[in-house]
Amino acid sequence: MGITTTSRRGAISYDSSDQTALYIRMLGDVRVRSQVGFEPERRSSHPYLCIDFRTLHSSSAPERRVHRLLSFQRYLHSSRLLRGVPQQIPLHILDEDYTGQARCMLEKVGNWNFDIFLFDRLTNGNSLITLTFHLLNQYGLVELFQLDMVKLWRFLVMVQEDYHSDNPYHNAVHAADVTQAMYCYMREPLLAKSLTSCDILLGLLAAATHDLDHPGVNQPFLIKTDHYLATLYRNTSVLENHHWKSAVGLLRETGLFSHLPAEDSLNMERELGSLILATDISRQNEYLSRFRLHLDQENMCMSNASHRHFILQMALKCADICNPCRPWELSKQWSEKVTEEFFQQGEIEKKHKLEVSPLCDREANTVGNIQIGFMTYVAEPLFAEWARFSDTRLSQTMLGHMGLNKASWGGLQQEQTSVSEEAEPSTAGAEAEDDAARTDGNTATTAGGTSSKEIPQGSRKS
Repeated sequence: MGITTTSRRGAISYDSSDQTALYIRMLGDVRVRSQVGFEPERRSSHPYLCIDFRTLHSSSAPERRVHRLLSFQRYLHSSRLLRGVPQQIPLHILDEDYTGQARCMLEKVGNWNFDIFLFDRLTNGNSLITLTFHLLNQYGLVELFQLDMVKLWRFLVMVQEDYHSDNPYHNAVHAADVTQAMYCYMREPLLAKSLTSCDILLGLLAAATHDLDHPGVNQPFLIKTDHYLATLYRNTSVLENHHWKSAVGLLRETGLFSHLPAEDSLNMERELGSLILATDISRQNEYLSRFRLHLDQENMCMSNASHRHFILQMALKCADICNPCRPWELSKQWSEKVTEEFFQQGEIEKKHKLEVSPLCDREANTVGNIQIGFMTYVAEPLFAEWARFSDTRLSQTMLGHMGLNKASWGGLQQEQTSVSEEAEPSTAGAEAEDDAARTDGNTATTAGGTSSKEIPQGSRKS
């Protein structure tokens, strides 16, 4: 992690003149697009793309003109993916050296044991672009919605580059993994026979952009450091609102839906936001209670547009936290990555004398106890209800993997305890019920229906 204000973009940076001056730098540079021959950006019609970035405290750093609200991870790459791409339909989206193997994997993209890490290597780090492009094309959505291929390609490139590649967990590979999981859920019989083409398009786009420009720290961190995003969104679904607005910014910047009637385009933006906002884990109990009520009353009607949209919200929530349901070799990697991101935040908080957030203290927690708590109080209740809704082989497979993974983490915990000379129960174990539900930066509600209260609940609109 850098400790100078200008070390890199889209990252946590600090003002060396004041150790308490923490903020997320997301400064832009219009030169990125001009280097690859795109038209200059027009931002005047989109006010939220021009909001000034405020530091938490006064900074001695020179003032700079701010161009947009988004991350500039792509600045680091200098839009490498677009260099040399002809201004025509990009027929070959895979690196030639890996085309055969990557295409072979795409033939099995609906398998639950799909290895997104291997696929990312085979696509030379372009798993999100390649996977999303493939799925949109496979469903025939490019032709159906008359999407301009160059605009679509540009949009996907910018989405991938707006994920922070140095986040251990919240990066483009996670987004690709969630998109692949979303595809698996949309293929389930109850959804496959009911979803419209518009539902599918929104589901895939929401999955691909659901964590866009994630800074690698959670909502409580942004709130307690008085970050401007927390103020902008009134401490409510801060990250999710930013992910949504960032996605809308890219849609408008690329003009991907500009050929559609204005009302249709705005409706798609709103529904995209409704899906992304549903991933706020602090609203877990709200969605889960509503889901249970529908299932108990057996009144879910998939011919009803609002019901289909709600199921898409639940599917995206499942896809977002499905890591415990993957085969052990994949699940373990994700568990280690998300825990490392927590711990990195904790180290920042310690260094700058801030209260360390739950689950973020490397000395008081282990990967195992965090994962066991998360499975027990967050993942198991959600996937049990999903299995009630869609009682299929996939649902049973996911529950089976989660049970085995939980047992595996328990075994590893016992091994670690037995080899420790001064083994003491971790305080994290006692706090698991209250804190393990926190993921993606927010405090979740537990399966029992009690809220851990710390973070204000998100908007009640769906």
